[in-house]
Order: sequence, then C-alpha cells, then structure tokens
Amino acid sequence: MATDSKSQPSFSPGRRWKIGFDVVVRTALVLAVVVMVNYLGAHFFGRFYLSSQTRIQLSSQTLDILKSLTNHVNVTLYYDTKDENNFYPDIVALLNEYRSVNPRISVQTVDYVRDAGEAQKIKEQYKLNSPTDKDLVIFDAGDKRIKIVNGNALTQVKLEQVPNPKEREFRRKPVAFHGEQAFTSMLLAVTSAKPFKAYFLQGHGEPSLSDTDETGYLKFGSILAQNYIAVTNLELLGDNPVPMDCNLLIIAGPRTELSETELQKIDQYLAQGGRLFVLFNYYSIGRPTGLEPILARWGINVGFDWVQDSKKNVSGKDVVVSSFSQHPVVNPLTGSGLYLILPRPIEAVEWKNPPANAPQVDELVFTSPASTLAGAPGDPPHAYSLMVAVEQKPVAGVANARGTARILVAGDSFAFGNTSIKSLDNSDFIGYAVNWLLDRTTLLKGIGPRPVTEFRLLMTRTQQREVRWLLLGALPGAVLLFGCLVWLARRK
Repeated sequence: MATDSKSQPSFSPGRRWKIGFDVVVRTALVLAVVVMVNYLGAHFFGRFYLSSQTRIQLSSQTLDILKSLTNHVNVTLYYDTKDENNFYPDIVALLNEYRSVNPRISVQTVDYVRDAGEAQKIKEQYKLNSPTDKDLVIFDAGDKRIKIVNGNALTQVKLEQVPNPKEREFRRKPVAFHGEQAFTSMLLAVTSAKPFKAYFLQGHGEPSLSDTDETGYLKFGSILAQNYIAVTNLELLGDNPVPMDCNLLIIAGPRTELSETELQKIDQYLAQGGRLFVLFNYYSIGRPTGLEPILARWGINVGFDWVQDSKKNVSGKDVVVSSFSQHPVVNPLTGSGLYLILPRPIEAVEWKNPPANAPQVDELVFTSPASTLAGAPGDPPHAYSLMVAVEQKPVAGVANARGTARILVAGDSFAFGNTSIKSLDNSDFIGYAVNWLLDRTTLLKGIGPRPVTEFRLLMTRTQQREVRWLLLGALPGAVLLFGCLVWLARRK
C-alpha cells in the first residue's frame, strides 16, 4: 500500500491566513467597544463605586468653581508615598476627582524619599529650603501664582487611648479630612487676579484676628482666607476714610461708642454702595455703639436686650437656632443650626410709609416661639429675629462708587470666637455671609470636612498566631493537596 511518509499540515496556508485575519478583526472590534464604552461613560454617565468608602463626592461649590476654571493648574504632590500616616492615597484620590471634572488640572507626584533627582528640582523650583518642607501639595498656575498646602494640616486628629493592659498609650486618630476646603481655596487663590479685600475695624474693644484665646477671632480670619479674602485691621482715626479698595467692612463686637467722625465715615461708605458685616454682643446693650441709628435708617432695628429660649438652649445663656427664612445666606443651613451666646434681637424696621427706593430688608434667623427677653420676662413669649440682611436695589441711571450696598447684622459676636465657631454650622455661616455680601453666588453652597472612617481589627496574640498559620500554612497546603489529588486522578 502506497503511503505518503510526510505528515500533512493541519491547515492550509490560506486557512491559516483566514484565521489570523479573523483574530485581528475580532481583537480590533473588542478594543473599539472598550474605547466606545469608556468614551460614553466619561461624557454621558456618572461614575459608580463598589463601596461607599471609595466614593468622593465633591461639593456643589467645588464643582461650580472647577467648571468655571479656564486656567491650566499644575498640582505637584511632594510626598513620601509609602508613609502610612500622611493620607497620601486620600489626597491623590481627591485630586483625581478634581482632574476628572476639569482636565486643565494636571497632577504629578514626586517622592522625595525615593526620587532624589526630581525632588531636588522641586526644591529648587519652589525654594523649599526648610527641613520641614515635606508632604506638600503645590498649586502652580504660572506667572508666579503659586500656593503651597502643608499636607499635615489637612487632617483633623484627636488623641485616643490604645488598649494596653501594661501602660497607658495614646495614638493620633484621624477624625476629619479638610482636603477639599483647602484645595478649592488654593484654586481660587492661584486663578483669581487678586483677592477681595476686607477691613476689620479696631479700637473699640473688638476681638483680634491674631488672638488664639477662646474668644479671639483667629479662626474667623482663617475662614476669610479659605474664601480668598485678604483681611486687614482698620482704625478710622484722623482723616483716614474707609479705603477705596475695601470690598467688605467688618465690625465685630465693639464694646465702646464709635466717635462721630468714625460714624460719618461708615455712613458715607454705605451711601457709596459699601458692604458691611456687623456683629453686636451682650456688652454693648447698655452702652450704644452709635451704629444703631445708622442701621435704623437702613431698616434694621437693633434691640437693647438679649433673648433667652426655654426650649432650645444648652446652658440657659445660649440659644440653638434652627429656624431660617428663605435667603441665600441661610438657605444652605436648612436642616442644621447655629449656636449663639447671649444673642440680641435684630429685626426689620416696620415702616408705615417706606421711603422712596427703600432697601430690601430680610430677617434671617429665628428663635423658637418659647423665647423671651431677659429684661422683660413677663412679656408673652414669641419667636425673635436674631439676624437681618439688607440689599439696596440698583437705581436706573445711578452708579455708586463701590457698587450696590449690602448689609448683614447679627445679634451675637461671641458665637464666632475660636471655640464657639466650631459649634454646629457657625463656621459655615461665616463663609455664606461674607460670600453673599461680596455677591459671590457660586460660593454660597459650602464645603464641609469629610469624616474619616477607620476599620480596625483587634486580635489577641493567640488569634494572630492562628491567623498566621492559616494564611502561611493551611491555605497554601490545601491548594497543594488539591493539586496532588488532580495529578493522581489524571494518572489513572
């Protein structure tokens, strides 16, 4: 029998080419589908997350600022990427969210421990000469518009005792992450032409912006800085008027009367369309400051007493308010509250015959109906207004030197000292108030800290030893045993 000693090929050359072409076409189709899905997902659908712990949801204020950003901003993370205590993964994740909203933001990381060459370039470029210049977030919009955030200041911590039967040991437990507040503030700083200018009146017993005591206003000033407002102390002595570059005049807690000259300058400032933020307090109840008649002409009645609320208080001399009107200053506070101390009633003047071109006067914050005045406890209880906002509507054909006048008056200044400002939503309110006064509507939605959720697994030494043997011995051994059984079965 004649046979061909040479084995025949399984496929002819033509069929092999056909199979190869089919594989190439199928691969190209799969890649095209992947690209198309990614494109559609990026442009028409939101992201989804497998765990709530991995989700970073930016505030509406941040989103508005990012969408309006037209400048290119380079963000450099100058970090030790292997340090478990510097929140580097959280910072990267947050900045990636910023970049996903606006691709004009670029993010790069320079590990100063493992990449000495690049680290040296960054140190020279941004003049990082101090030994403490580590774990930094650098925002650079060019033209020397550079802002640097210390990464260690982004996390709020508290001391927590570690379970240890032999000795007392404490650790720094992270409780809140303030990255979004800081990063959005830095974006405003590097992309704006110049900051708004606020002046803080001094000379009448007002708190100091540099005072770290519990009643000082250091944290008040830091909130202004977060909102990209430069604040400077001001004394209206001699011939000094309210400066023309004053975008906002702040008078917080004066305890003595202002001079007639000072009052005239403030009155003139408002007539020119100035913006004024006044916070009264308990100490000026029996000692008028002189501002009261000026504010009355703008439709604001400042009460010479303090309000006590039998239903909503903590110590009897404070008031927790959760009732608000519909106004841009307090709309973000709906469902939350403010903590006030010895607040004075601040109400709208009831004009029987309003003057021509009367300003719009809105009461903002109210106590509960169970409230009374400390000086008139026998009066029937009712809800009192504690804050008022005033806006002078523009008049056709009339242009003021400073714009359109806005005034916000609160009956308490103690609530915004270094200690009390952390209560409830007091700190957020300051941001809403100054941004409304400056007519920055995109910043009226607020940015809050993100709580830090920790997952800790506590085990005894015996449990740790058992888990170690399970992971290093039992599981690999089970896989090896299963492999041997499969091998034996296949041999048969």
